[in-house]
Amino acid sequence: MKDNIKKYTLSGLQEKFNELGLERYRGQQVFQWLWQKNTGDFAKMTNLSKDLRALLTERFDIHLMKTEQTACSADGTEKYLFKLTDRSRIESVFIPETKRQTICVSTQAGCAMGCKFCATALLGFKRNLLAHEIAEQVQLVNTDQEVTTSNVVFMGMGEPLHNLTAVEDAVGILSATIGLSISQRHITVSTIGLIEGLRRLIDSPLKAKLAISLNFPDEQQRQNMMPATKKNPLREVLKLAREYSEKKHMVTFEYVVIDGINDRVRDARLLLRLLKNIPSKINLIPYNQHPSLPYKTPTLSKLEQIEQVLMDSKHAVTTRKSRGQEILAGCGQLALTTAGSKEKKTGISK
Repeated sequence: MKDNIKKYTLSGLQEKFNELGLERYRGQQVFQWLWQKNTGDFAKMTNLSKDLRALLTERFDIHLMKTEQTACSADGTEKYLFKLTDRSRIESVFIPETKRQTICVSTQAGCAMGCKFCATALLGFKRNLLAHEIAEQVQLVNTDQEVTTSNVVFMGMGEPLHNLTAVEDAVGILSATIGLSISQRHITVSTIGLIEGLRRLIDSPLKAKLAISLNFPDEQQRQNMMPATKKNPLREVLKLAREYSEKKHMVTFEYVVIDGINDRVRDARLLLRLLKNIPSKINLIPYNQHPSLPYKTPTLSKLEQIEQVLMDSKHAVTTRKSRGQEILAGCGQLALTTAGSKEKKTGISK
């Protein structure tokens, strides 16, 4: 079986070419064809000799995941169902706005974190995605939408820090000037707060922004609703968040507001006490309901009360506008189920 050349990072491809007795810079040229020039045919890599193109064709394939279905909502949000080469399936979401084009990508097929209010958790954990499978989501959506992505958020299916090596390599592909050329300042990694992963991020050269899904300021409730946090105490998570804010970018704390669960004024006040000495932003997210889960969106009055308490603090506070609700494309709704889908196939240029 031929080797899938897209699985290699830039440095990995250069090393592979070196092993084959080829100049390392040839690996850079091929990487540019694959990612920046979006080419899926060795014959079209015209700055390579015919002999080299023949060698590449003999040894390598260019395998892509397939776009199996899409669904578009009234607000323009579009959800993609991708089938991977092993027949696993993942979802990504394209969110068009006036000044930016954002793609929400998945890092795993399924998720192992088991958060009770998240539909993705219902799938269980299937496998980690490889770096190129993460980056290809952006490439395929760009091709289909005929846009150049401005922002990428690692907020789709899976826990990014549970697959951190592939996430780091994917960010390298996305941000490379001969890759997809997306500034790391426009890439956000969202996590429930895995301590070892946070430590690695702090020490890594990555400059991506960090969002932590805090959601429940009461630790006992947090551990009940987000079981994986039992091994990741909130005190240590907050300590590392402060360090990240001071060394890299100001951390954003995400707070999914669920009706009757964490929508009281005292919850908001407790949240502010926790974040008192941490330079950070707070992003309120009204819960996105899913037909397979019992939780509900908070009432507007409760949401406004929480907003008012938080607005009186020194933190920058935003409330996320729900997008793609009717196609189940919102935060926490990705579970390989949708409405209004249609078959649709896209790929790279041939």
